[in-house]
Amino acid sequence: MTPSGIAILIVGILLGSGLIFSVFFTFYIAKRVYDKTLIRPDNEKRERKCSAPDDPEQLLMFERGLDWAEKHAANMKEAEIVSDDGLRLLGEYYDFGSDKAVIILPGRTESLAYSYYYAEPYRKAGFNVLAVDSRGTGLSDGKYFGMGIPEYKDVLLWGKLLHDRFNASTVFLHGICIGSSTAIYTLTSPECPGYFTGMCADGMYKNFFETFRLHMKEWNRPAFPVAYEVMLILRKNTGANCLTYGPYKAVKKLAKPILFIYTDKDKYSLPVESRKLIDNCVSPVKEERWFSKGGHSHVRINNEEGYDEAIVSFTSRHRDIL
Repeated sequence: MTPSGIAILIVGILLGSGLIFSVFFTFYIAKRVYDKTLIRPDNEKRERKCSAPDDPEQLLMFERGLDWAEKHAANMKEAEIVSDDGLRLLGEYYDFGSDKAVIILPGRTESLAYSYYYAEPYRKAGFNVLAVDSRGTGLSDGKYFGMGIPEYKDVLLWGKLLHDRFNASTVFLHGICIGSSTAIYTLTSPECPGYFTGMCADGMYKNFFETFRLHMKEWNRPAFPVAYEVMLILRKNTGANCLTYGPYKAVKKLAKPILFIYTDKDKYSLPVESRKLIDNCVSPVKEERWFSKGGHSHVRINNEEGYDEAIVSFTSRHRDIL
C-alpha cells in the first residue's frame, strides 16, 4: 500500500471510530434523559404526592384538590382493574348519584390526587367522577410511561368497570396534557364502545416528540440526536411510536364531541401548533376555549370560573349525546 493509501486508511479509521464514539455517547445521554423523565425508578416510593411542591401554582392546585376530596369523602368508593399486561391499577370513584361518569386523566407522573382539582366542574355538571393512578404513578403498578399508547387500553377497562359495575350509562374523558393523548387514542380506537361519548382536552399537543424537543431545549439538552434516540428507547420499552404518531393524526378519526382548552401562554403545546391540531380535527362537534393566563397544565388555577363554565356549558349544550 502506498503512503497516501495508508494515510487515507488511517483517516478513515479515525473518522469511523469518532462516529461510533459519538453514537454511543449520545445514546448514553439519551438513556439518562429517558430514565430520568419517562420511567418510574425501581426504588421510588409509591405514594400520591405533589409532583412539583416547589411550584406555588402546582402546590396550590394539589392542596385545593385534597380539600375537594376531603369534602366529598363520603361519596368515594375504591376502584381497581388489572390491565391486559397484568398491572394492578387503582382509582377512586366519587358517586354523586348520576348515571353519567367522567374519567380524569392527568399528565405524566401525576397520581389521582392531582386529578381531584379538576373534578368540581364535572360534579356541577352532573357527572360522577373517577380519578385514577395511571400505570407507573401513585399506588398503581408499572414502571414505563407510554404517552397514552398502552394507557388507552387501561382507560377502556376503566370505562368497562364504570359501565358494568357502577352502572354508568355514559363515560366522558377529561385529559390534561398527556392525559389528553390517552383520551383521544381511547376514543379513536376500533374497540372503543359506544358508551364512551366525548372528551375535553386541556393542553393537548400535536405530537409528543415535538413537545419533548421543547422540554429538551429548556433543560439545555441537545435536541438532535438525543430527542430522537429517546423516542427509540421509548418505543422499545412501550411500543409507543411517538415519532410518527400522535394526536395530530388521531383527531382525523375522531367522531365524538371534543372541547379543546388552551392558554396563549403555553410553552409546550404552542398556540400556533395547537390551532393546526384543532383544524385537523374532523369531529362534527368540536369547540375551543382559549385563556390569556396560565401556563401548560395550569389553565384552571388561573381561570377557575371561566374554566369551569366552559366545561359546564359544553356538557350542558350537548347533554343529549354526552
